Order: sequence, then C-alpha cells, then structure tokens
Amino acid sequence: MAAYAVEEHESTVRRACRIVQLNRTAFYYKPSRSPDLELKNQLRDLAARHPRWGVKKMTAMIRSQGIQANHKRIRRIYRELGLNIRVKPKKRLPSRVPVPLFVPDKPNVSWSVDFMSDALTSGKRFRTFNVIDDFNREVLWIGTDTSIPSQRVIRILDQIASTRGYPQQIRSDNGPEFLSHRIRDWARDQNVFWLFIQPGKPAQNAYIERLNRTFREDILDAYLFSSVAEAQDMAFDWMEMYNTQRPHEALANLSPHNYALASGFKP
Repeated sequence: MAAYAVEEHESTVRRACRIVQLNRTAFYYKPSRSPDLELKNQLRDLAARHPRWGVKKMTAMIRSQGIQANHKRIRRIYRELGLNIRVKPKKRLPSRVPVPLFVPDKPNVSWSVDFMSDALTSGKRFRTFNVIDDFNREVLWIGTDTSIPSQRVIRILDQIASTRGYPQQIRSDNGPEFLSHRIRDWARDQNVFWLFIQPGKPAQNAYIERLNRTFREDILDAYLFSSVAEAQDMAFDWMEMYNTQRPHEALANLSPHNYALASGFKP
C-alpha cells in the first residue's frame, strides 16, 4: 500500500508509511535470496539422482555436505515439492489352510500346476507352465513362452481337459496368474476346486516341485536355447520320455503311463 501511494499519488515515503503504519525500514527492505531455495535445489537434485531415497536419507546427505538445516524444515520442503515416495500397499492374501498332500487313487482327482523361468542365449527371459496329475505324476503339459497370462493358463487347462476331462481340484501357489478373477470364474464354471498352498510353503506342492527340479536338471540347466520354439520342442520330447520311459521311485520304479496301466487305468 505504501509503495502504491508513492508511485501513483506521488506521496513522500515518510507520509505514505505513516498513513499505512509501516516502518520505513520495512519499506526499504529488499528480500534476499529465499532461504529455502538452496534446500529446494538440493532436494530436487537428490531426488533426480536417487529416486528411491526418502526424507531421512536426504537429510543425512544434506547435513554431510555441511548444510545445517533443521530436519523439520527439510521435511516441510520435501513435502511441498511432492517428493514423497509412494509405497505400493502389499496385497494381503486370504489365510490359507494347510491341506496335507495325499496320493489320489485314480486320475483326474488332483492336478498340480506351477511356473518356471529361464533365459535364451540372447538374455531374453521365458517361462514354462507345468501341469501334472498327482495320481501317477504324469506330465500333462509343459508350455513355454515369454508371457503366460491367466487367459493362456485357462486355454491350456481347457485343452488338457478336452481329452481327459476336468479334475476335481487343482493345487497351485499364490502367483498373480492364479489369483486372477478369470481363474476364479473359470474354476467355478468348471466345478473345479482351486487349492492354494500357504505362501512360502512350496513343500505343500511337493509333487510338481519334484517335477520342476527334474525338468530343470535335465533340460533347462543342461541346454542353451536360441528361441522359445526350440525350448518348447525339447520340453515336449522330454515330457514324452518322462511319461513313458523314465522310472519313478514313488511309482515302484514304473513310468507314469505304466503305473496307470498297472493300476487299471488307461494313460
């Protein structure tokens, strides 16, 4: 107001300050560089170089550079700049009741499914989706691709069921593909009970974990693959050998197919 009176009405500074009750020292005061500007620049620079650093780490770094700033002041500026790290909330899983493993007395009572991963010689990652029948440990499918989303899982399960029918239950871990609404709706529509093991308890899915170990030793760790198609071809050849020739100690040293025949079932 005092500056307005001086500029627009050609009043003296003394008179203008007396009218608005302003000390003439305050009228002549020229603000220096913002005291927060240096801190803002420091925080912006740290955030650009270390995007996952929080305010505590930044405060320690700023003080190590000889800038004595109150931690409350740093936190205030940190928030004003919108540098807060957004923490993605951990998805909480429903409680899982441990269900003891059992050996089914016939096929299609229980299947087990799981994913594995490996890399091509180019460094590109790929995954395998493995399915077995718990009754005779028969490998029903080993599919490879760079991505196997829930919709692809459903197509594979439907393809297997087209020749042998749907199982009573499917056991899996708590992977995101298995937790999807599509899988839940599919299992309900096909009257299949989807059994989730407890998080961090792979032994509850021991049948397919044992298969995974053998498949990794025989194929994934034994060969280099230049393409996903090459890995798929070798997986299918190995699956045929595993089901028809390889003795299985848990099956009285019979192959899965021979064990099914000996039990009175057609493989």
